[in-house]
Amino acid sequence: MPEILVLYYSRGGSVARLARQIARGIGEVDGMQARLRTVPPVAPTTTIASPPEPEDGAPYVDKRDLAECAGLLLGSPTRFGNMAAPMKHFIDTLGAEWASGTLVGKPAAAFTSTATMHGGQESTLLTMLVPLLHHGCVVCGIPFTESALNTTRSGGTPYGASHVAGGQDDPELSDDEAALARALGRRVADLARRLQA
Repeated sequence: MPEILVLYYSRGGSVARLARQIARGIGEVDGMQARLRTVPPVAPTTTIASPPEPEDGAPYVDKRDLAECAGLLLGSPTRFGNMAAPMKHFIDTLGAEWASGTLVGKPAAAFTSTATMHGGQESTLLTMLVPLLHHGCVVCGIPFTESALNTTRSGGTPYGASHVAGGQDDPELSDDEAALARALGRRVADLARRLQA
């Protein structure tokens, strides 16, 4: 069964919750399923290597996951209007995949979480979409035909799914945020199914 890779980095749990909602949306498309993966943390000075597998949550991504997926969603918390360093570090290692066209023609999208309403959600989503364009992905967002995009009072943008965690880093998604994350998962899975036909 074709799989959509949901690749994310999460510190406080918000991005992981968005990833799980996106995976639910992918599973709502006949014949499609999600493959959840994460990237390891990075540090300015490495003193101890990361374990081969995280203690909980999704396994670490392998570049083979990119070759095997039918579509891709990238998720990261916001760091000053940009993706977090662990996601950027992983993307920066994909020169061989770029040169060989591993992701060319695959549908892709992005998702994020911020502490505040104006914490850089859209700019962070754009920072993840730009490399996807360089890799030849078919980039998609959330159309305004999704009613929750017109009613949300927190996260959710046409650039991708998002969550506002607040100052206390609350990972609990609002109903609209969860609905929009599922919609984005369905959209990428549906596009992947159509492109494979």
